[in-house]
Amino acid sequence: MPEPGRRRRPVAGFAVLVLASATVMTLDAHGAAHSPLEPLRTVVGNVVGPVESASAAAVRPFAQLGGFVHDNRDLRRQVATLTAQNDRLRSRAALAPVDRRRIAELDALTRTARDTGYTLVAAHVVGIGPSQSFSRTVTLDAGTSSGVRADMTVVSGDGLVGRVVRATRSNATVLLIVDRGSTVGGRLGSDLEIGNVSGTGALSGSGGLELDLADASVAPARGDVVVTWGSPDGVPYVAGIPIGRVAQVRANPRTLSKHAAVTPFVDFSALDLVGVVVPRGTTGDRPVIASGGQR
Repeated sequence: MPEPGRRRRPVAGFAVLVLASATVMTLDAHGAAHSPLEPLRTVVGNVVGPVESASAAAVRPFAQLGGFVHDNRDLRRQVATLTAQNDRLRSRAALAPVDRRRIAELDALTRTARDTGYTLVAAHVVGIGPSQSFSRTVTLDAGTSSGVRADMTVVSGDGLVGRVVRATRSNATVLLIVDRGSTVGGRLGSDLEIGNVSGTGALSGSGGLELDLADASVAPARGDVVVTWGSPDGVPYVAGIPIGRVAQVRANPRTLSKHAAVTPFVDFSALDLVGVVVPRGTTGDRPVIASGGQR
């Protein structure tokens, strides 16, 4: 059985602590700014304050980490969006000259249809014949499904391009008038004299075509315009399509005739959009350009 003195000692100690706490609280409440405990509070603040600040600084990055990750993800999305928009703008800027040229060529084809009264199927040049074949041909992206057939006239907004020699459902092969095997009936614009216009194989320059008139006594004038005089039923060439301009005239001593070098109106080294002359009322898988506009 414990002694009575030992049982009373913890109770007495607890009572002393309670009394001391009450005394401190009373003194602190009534002392206000002049509390006798103010020096002690100051010492504790000086010791504990830096520790609290350091702890807050150490914890703050972890507390802000979630917001940083969220903001960084949004920033990455914005950068990706702006980069894609910038790439699209660069592509549009790079293609702008091509688009402007194609619009101009389509406008020129529309004028050709209006001025000549012919109906055209527009097509793009998608290939050129190999130079090893010694022929000047191009491939179009339009064929029989668009109403294109062999022996049809091909023009551009500048003048005569050639004639269709083969056609599949989706493509057509065109023999250019500058090919060495090409001969087109031509007519001088000044006096309507007729002759044959033959190709020399050159894609550009004044030596692309040569004109031999039927009347050997007639001398073509430099600068005179040569147009097609046409074939029966417009096959393979329709009438009235500009071919080129006389650049040089030279005489042949043996035949006493005059030959003319003709510069084509068409730049065959930069062919893109062309029109195939088709009969009126032609229907197919693409619109036609008629004299009244595209339909």
